[in-house]
Amino acid sequence: MKTSVGRAVLFAVPIIVAVVLALFVISYFMSTLVGLPLSLDLPTAVRVAGGAIVLSGMGIGGWVLAHRGPTNVIVSTYITLTKLFRRTLVSESAGRTEPLIITGPQKYVRNPLYFGVVVMVFGWAILTSFTFVFIATVIILLWFTFVLIPFEERELYALFGEQWKKYSESTPMLFPFTKRKKPVAPGVL
Repeated sequence: MKTSVGRAVLFAVPIIVAVVLALFVISYFMSTLVGLPLSLDLPTAVRVAGGAIVLSGMGIGGWVLAHRGPTNVIVSTYITLTKLFRRTLVSESAGRTEPLIITGPQKYVRNPLYFGVVVMVFGWAILTSFTFVFIATVIILLWFTFVLIPFEERELYALFGEQWKKYSESTPMLFPFTKRKKPVAPGVL
């Protein structure tokens, strides 16, 4: 399953945008169906803090892109999602050739881009004060935690073997500073 960079970029970005929009529409209908109010009417100071949280999430995303490169992130995301939805074996590399990166944000959390997305959407929920955005945050967190990250980490183990195992044992999965283990010495991986 060879994948060209152009194809990945061409398909991944619109698909991701469509999925996010669908998620918010579903969250809106879920909150309406349950009878939740559209807005929580949070105070202005809290909403301003939500804006700062959105910017923090965007900063985390930028930090990830600075260490991995936007094209690398898009291509690997496209390949992983394609494998997940087609139920392809995780052991098939499918064109993934990037090195294991354990510097920058990856030093603190194995999935910093997903962490940044959760932070950004949570901040957006606070900023907008919309109930359905809070629901979307929970759905995204559950999707990452129970579906996407476990699949992707099996894939990364298949790609990097013991190098990935050592890294994953010493670095938290999604939330930084939640795992207190002795850090891996530089050069060990």
